[in-house]
Amino acid sequence: MADTAAEKQAVAPEMVPRHVAVIMDGNGRWAEQRGLPRSAGHAAGAETFRRIATYCRDLGMDHLTVYAFSTENWKRSSEEVGAIMGLLKKYLLESVEKMERDRIRLKILGDVSPLSPELRELIETTDSIARRLPGCFQANVCLNYGGRDEIVRAVKRYAQNAPVSQLTEEALSAHLDTAGIPDPDLIIRTGGEYRISNFLLWECAYSELLFTDVLWPDFSEKDMDRALAAFRRRDRRYGGVKA
Repeated sequence: MADTAAEKQAVAPEMVPRHVAVIMDGNGRWAEQRGLPRSAGHAAGAETFRRIATYCRDLGMDHLTVYAFSTENWKRSSEEVGAIMGLLKKYLLESVEKMERDRIRLKILGDVSPLSPELRELIETTDSIARRLPGCFQANVCLNYGGRDEIVRAVKRYAQNAPVSQLTEEALSAHLDTAGIPDPDLIIRTGGEYRISNFLLWECAYSELLFTDVLWPDFSEKDMDRALAAFRRRDRRYGGVKA
C-alpha cells in the first residue's frame, strides 16, 4: 500500500477520520520474543501510544481511543497488573505537566472505582486540565473498561432519573463513558487476532475494522498511514445504498 510523505500531505482534511480506536494487542508477545519480562512490552507499548497519539493529532484527527486495560485483565498476574498501573501513574503525571503545552486532552474511560485513590486523584486532575482545552485533540484511554460493563452502567445511570421504558438510543448514548465523543470511524487491532474483545460494543456499530499482524510496540506511523489508506478505500453506506 502507498504510504509516501507526498501522498500523506495530499490527503484533504475531510479524508482524515475524526476518530480512530485501537486495540493495542501484542505487548506481552513482543517482550517474550526478545526474552524480556512482559512489563517491558507494556512499557514499549506506552511509548508507542505517545508517539501515535501525537501523530494522529498532527494529521488532524479529533480523537484517538485505545484499549489499555479491560475489566477481564485483572485476571493477569499481580506483577503484570502492578506494572500496568505503574505505567498509568507515570503517564498521568506526565500528562498533568504536558497536556496544555502539547494541546492534547486526556480522557480516561471505564470504571475507575477499583483504582487506587492516588490514580483516581490524578484522573480528576487531568479531567480538570482537559476542560481548559476545548477543541483540542483528545486521547481517550479505556481503563478497567468492558463494552458490556459500559452499557450496564449507562442503563443504571439513566434509570436513576427516568423509567427504563422511555430509554432511547440517544439517551443511552448520552450516559455512556463516551458521551460527547463521536463513534469511531475506524477500529484497528494489532497483534494478529481477529476479534473485538468487548471493546466499544455500542459505539462500533458502523465502524470500519482493520486487523494487522504488527505487534503494538512495533506499530509505526507508516502502519497508521497504511491503515488510513485502507480506510479511505472503504465504501461506508451505513445500511443504505448509494445512488
